[in-house]
Amino acid sequence: MSRHLIIEADGGSRGNPGPSGSGAVVIDAETGELLAEISKFIGLATNNVAEYNALIAGLAEAFRIDPAAQIDVRMDSKLVIEQMAGGWKIKHPDMQQLAIEAHRVIAGRPVSWQWIPREQNWRADALANKAMDEGHDEIMIPAHTVATVATEFNHEKPSSLRSPVVVSEPATTLYLVRHGRTALTEARRISGGGGPDPELSPAGVQDAQAAAHEISTIGRQGAFAHLESPVVVVCSPMQRTRQTAEIIAAQIGASIEIIEELREISFGDWDGLTNEEVRTRDHDAFAAWQGSWEASPPNGESLSVFDDRVKRARSIILDRHSGASVVVVAHVMPIRGFVMQALEAGTAAYWRTQISPCSITAIRFWGEEEAEVQFVNYTQHLG
Repeated sequence: MSRHLIIEADGGSRGNPGPSGSGAVVIDAETGELLAEISKFIGLATNNVAEYNALIAGLAEAFRIDPAAQIDVRMDSKLVIEQMAGGWKIKHPDMQQLAIEAHRVIAGRPVSWQWIPREQNWRADALANKAMDEGHDEIMIPAHTVATVATEFNHEKPSSLRSPVVVSEPATTLYLVRHGRTALTEARRISGGGGPDPELSPAGVQDAQAAAHEISTIGRQGAFAHLESPVVVVCSPMQRTRQTAEIIAAQIGASIEIIEELREISFGDWDGLTNEEVRTRDHDAFAAWQGSWEASPPNGESLSVFDDRVKRARSIILDRHSGASVVVVAHVMPIRGFVMQALEAGTAAYWRTQISPCSITAIRFWGEEEAEVQFVNYTQHLG
């Protein structure tokens, strides 16, 4: 059942334009519980720009909490409320772009709009002033919310008491990020490790930026505040993964290492084709390849050969970064391989796990001794 959430948002500018900040809170409409407080420093901007930024930040956090939530937005900015509700035309180009961004976050979901007096919007106003005073962003989740997420989490050992393994190696946490979209991804064409090497599309760059921001909150705030913050980024040598890794590394201030073994599986002669084109062109070979551990596409890799390569990639990372937290930017098949190895699953794990562009998957490994899957294919940051 979807939740009913309230967003209170406000923005301010000291100079109009001048140093500006925005603030927003997310509240459970049924219980009155404060779920999130958002304080965002905007820089040189007007009040209206700051207010729209407050709205967008509040919407993003509310839909992160519940993607299907019914939202009531309350603001003391009559301009923003009337423009978003459709009562007033939006004439200024900056406001038009911000309204478009807000509607993109909403994505057709139910949102109501209510103007409230300034004195009723004191929490958001205080957060906007906090942003202007301190000059940085902060998302604060009440302690009891994070504690609920981390109740059964053990920082040093496997969290489940059912684990029979007594570990001697330190926990190494891997945050596995699939690269952003490319032209081949968007055209639903096969994109392996031996064919074309496309760069990120404009949408793929946006995906990577969203993933980078989410990664930057790990260990600091939000739902993953109980996990360890990453300190290094490793990636496949392919262009789409290197670009995604560069965006993430810049966000968290980390170095980048390229690991050849993380390259996507090779589809050989099928690279660049659609599934239907492959079925038509090589019907028998395609049928034999589906579900097979040993069969490979013409001039491509079998799962057997590929799995050995992914195991080498994992060993390299664990040897170099034992006890650390690492962002691993790779492709669909290597990430599926890491999940398969962590769960000691069968061959079907290579096609039964959904790994979306710029999704995040988190796994802890105690060397070769034990593993623990934290989450798979997390995509809330992608809106």
